[in-house]
Amino acid sequence: MSNRTFTMIKPDAVEHGHIGSILEKINSAGFKIIAMKYTKLSLEKAEKFYEVHSERPFFNELVTFMSRGPIVAAILEKENAVEDFRKLIGSTNPAEAKEGTIRNLYATSMGENAVHGSDSDENAAIEGSFHFNSSEILS
Repeated sequence: MSNRTFTMIKPDAVEHGHIGSILEKINSAGFKIIAMKYTKLSLEKAEKFYEVHSERPFFNELVTFMSRGPIVAAILEKENAVEDFRKLIGSTNPAEAKEGTIRNLYATSMGENAVHGSDSDENAAIEGSFHFNSSEILS
């Protein structure tokens, strides 16, 4: 079990001005931000990040959405980080997300669900290194 996870505040949440509110929920839940950047994914970079979904019917819509505007990428640290962060963000479908979770509060649909959270320790490491080099991560 790792103590790190990766997240992105997605373009919909950035567009609606929720960066500060989402970061506050992350901090209040005891996560330490050890790397963070405000950036925009190119279509090519979004395709590379989500290539695991390339055969899925929603792939083109997903990469178009993720490259349409700025995101906030971050590596978070806390004991049991992946599992605890998944609980904090809630279900992919905001209509099913528990009250008070990030997606319950800020997502508008399954496709525009405000925030990404790694689903495993292995993916957290892969996703974090996709967005950050080692000199950008606090140790």
